[in-house]
Amino acid sequence: MQNKSNPLTIAEAQKRVDEWINTTGVRYFNELTNMAILTEEVGEVARIVARKYGEQSFKQSDRDKDLADEMADVLWVLICLANQTGIDLSAALEKNFEKKSTRDKDRHKENEKLQ
Repeated sequence: MQNKSNPLTIAEAQKRVDEWINTTGVRYFNELTNMAILTEEVGEVARIVARKYGEQSFKQSDRDKDLADEMADVLWVLICLANQTGIDLSAALEKNFEKKSTRDKDRHKENEKLQ
């Protein structure tokens, strides 16, 4: 178990999810099933955000929902998909930072809506 002084890296998270799936979880759901589950989990995050930060009100059944837990569910399924498709999320994120730093270098600074 990781703690705040020794945070979990993305690579470690991918390894731990894979270990859990292959022991406790028996096997991965197929990619299409995991994509549907990911969509469902993102919807749960959206529901909480719409009620907590937006204009919708909470139903009694939604009051105990934990945004952090729902975000972790999203991350879990995303990691499952990455593992299944052979994607190293650490490398992919690093590449994405490079892309955004090049493509969007001045875009947000020059956006009048953000001033």
